Amino acid sequence: MFKPMLTAFAAVAVTAGGAMTQAASAQDIKIGLVLPYTGIGAELAQQIERGMELYLKLNADAVKPYKITFIKRDSKAPNGAEAKIAVQELLTQEKVDALAGFVYSPDAIGSAPLIAAGNKLAVIENAGTAFITNLAPEFVRTSFTMWQSGYAMGEAAVKNLHAKTAVVAYTDYPPGKDSYQAFKTAFEANGGKVLDAIPAGGPGQVPDFTPFFQRAKDEKPDVLYVFVPAGDHATAAAKTYAALGMREAGIKLIGPGDITQDIKLQGMGAAAVGLITMHHYNADLNNPENKRFVAAWKKAYGADSTPDFMAVGGYDGMAAIVHAAHATKGKMDGAAAVKSLEGWKFNSPQGPIMIDPATRDIVMNEYLDEVVKGSDGKLHMKVIGETKAVKDQCKALGIGRCKK
Repeated sequence: MFKPMLTAFAAVAVTAGGAMTQAASAQDIKIGLVLPYTGIGAELAQQIERGMELYLKLNADAVKPYKITFIKRDSKAPNGAEAKIAVQELLTQEKVDALAGFVYSPDAIGSAPLIAAGNKLAVIENAGTAFITNLAPEFVRTSFTMWQSGYAMGEAAVKNLHAKTAVVAYTDYPPGKDSYQAFKTAFEANGGKVLDAIPAGGPGQVPDFTPFFQRAKDEKPDVLYVFVPAGDHATAAAKTYAALGMREAGIKLIGPGDITQDIKLQGMGAAAVGLITMHHYNADLNNPENKRFVAAWKKAYGADSTPDFMAVGGYDGMAAIVHAAHATKGKMDGAAAVKSLEGWKFNSPQGPIMIDPATRDIVMNEYLDEVVKGSDGKLHMKVIGETKAVKDQCKALGIGRCKK
């Protein structure tokens, strides 16, 4: 599906019913979609776009009388350069009504000045660096911040897993640094001690994790907390942990849900069993909205396909944009659209969510999960703990660039 292509993508009209035409009276809402359609993030872009499309299909009546049109741009590598060009084109040439997407934090960070100048709603559907929403008042986040899962895991590692010592290995870019700082802050506030923090390569290519994990193993912590980007990085991290015999050495692998992404889980095999993660979504969540979502996903995209947390970020992001369209009567003025989402609540497949009116970040439940092998022979995420209505702790604590 994802073949090399020009930066400019053809506009794709997606109606609530999935058809390409709609009544002439319907108002067109143009969404500039900035995603890495080529390169290492292509699979992640697919999840987000499918999540957005599925919201439109499952909630046709909620979308009417508007017609949603995606105008796509390829952000390519996770360095912000292509995303910035794409955002400029979408705002000045395509005259979009809103922006959405942003898999990688550098893409959202680099685009922030243009978004602020353009005064259009920009919905972050993945990028998790906490301070991003401080960079432009038009940003609204329906995904997560690394502080939400990292801080909650720091607490749980002490209280639930009874860990006293930890080593952290993290991909060396803004989300990785956030995840490390969040975990360390909570872990040590609750009596734990972080013995070492190991930068473990960058997001552009999957590194050999062996030297990083061997260093961690030699320090004999109770837990190894790992943040790597979802996708192939996560699979490599789990397999390296197993290959080095770290479980047998008494070291438990923990981290945010990026390391047990649903679309990569089965490929991890036995190496993943016993991993403990903290995250806001997994496809096994037992609630009616998620069962409806997963069933519709498999019907639309194949019985062997599955949604992950990026798909839910896209689904919830599309719901937010539709809400803003109705609230502004289709005008989609940036300030009014953002205002309409402050305090907005939605029953998502991940559970109840809200947009914090003070920060424009999502507030949602965090689930402590363990990877288990089910009776069907497949790997599943089993919820073993839950923290409700989690806010971004970086802003709550006023740390670094999160402080206004």
